[in-house]
Amino acid sequence: MISLKIETLLEGKVVERNRVEYKEGWNPSDITHSICAFANDYANVNGGYIVIGVEEDNGVLILPPKGVPKELLDRI
Repeated sequence: MISLKIETLLEGKVVERNRVEYKEGWNPSDITHSICAFANDYANVNGGYIVIGVEEDNGVLILPPKGVPKELLDRI
């Protein structure tokens, strides 16, 4: 796993690729697919990052982050 700070992932300089996934909201099915893809690690890159609460367009981060509603945090 590459070591990155959340600030680095949210600066808009890291684009979505095989080690970083940006998810706008909590969609368990979609996120489970990403987790499984990172767990399978066919490319042998040691996993990746899923950043929830961030919109993307063609893999590029849209700022500012949307965030996650406070009432959903425990459920997530």
